[in-house]
Amino acid sequence: MGLRHTEHVMGTVFSFDIRDKPTPAIHRALARAVRHLHRVDAVFSTYRPDSPISRLGRGEIRLDDCPPEVHEVLTLCAGAARDSDGYFSATPSGTLDPSGLVKGWATEAASQLLHEAGARHTCVNGGGDLQLRGGASESTPWRIGITDPVRPGRLATVITAHDDLAIATSGTAERGAHILDPHRGIPATAFASLTVVGPRLTMTDTYATAAFARGHGARDWLESLPGYEAFALLPDGRQWRTSGFSRYELPARCT
Repeated sequence: MGLRHTEHVMGTVFSFDIRDKPTPAIHRALARAVRHLHRVDAVFSTYRPDSPISRLGRGEIRLDDCPPEVHEVLTLCAGAARDSDGYFSATPSGTLDPSGLVKGWATEAASQLLHEAGARHTCVNGGGDLQLRGGASESTPWRIGITDPVRPGRLATVITAHDDLAIATSGTAERGAHILDPHRGIPATAFASLTVVGPRLTMTDTYATAAFARGHGARDWLESLPGYEAFALLPDGRQWRTSGFSRYELPARCT
């Protein structure tokens, strides 16, 4: 029982793991979710010169000329910038690029489409950032391993969830030092990886990016965010956790 699907879109791989009985409504919702991801790519890709976000960034069109989701995303980006003291930015390198929010937002929306169709136990994975609902079954929680970039081939911890939970990890393992500190205009290097958990992926992913960019002040800032917890790996192998993160972890002997 269940339904799985993988889609290459937005320059990464999205996977759908649906543990409910695959009803016709769920099949249709999965198809809508896939179409949604491709539409998001067409609207927000900074690699497509004809995308609305690229044309807006070059000043060829106005915000009012863009699809309505562009206004929604840029409003969310502005709120994230305020919440993070500017460490999240829709113009991280001086040009319009809301990619740091778009992938999580698109993944969360895809999960919501499945939920509205009656799927209660789902994992939607957008390039390593996840929106979980329910559990792997009625009685079994989701178990998500967090890799250790300092010790390749090992897990740093395992997150367990039997309810709605978003998990987002920012790091240097796959793409190198690609997250910029927008205040200094240079790559952020204080962390090897930083994982944030929260209720919904849009802001969980955004806060992971902002905290990674913030660097050494990230722990206190994350502690101030109600409903969010974090796990950090430093380049020298040390770790830290926010005060409530341990309730999401399996005991150490199980990792």
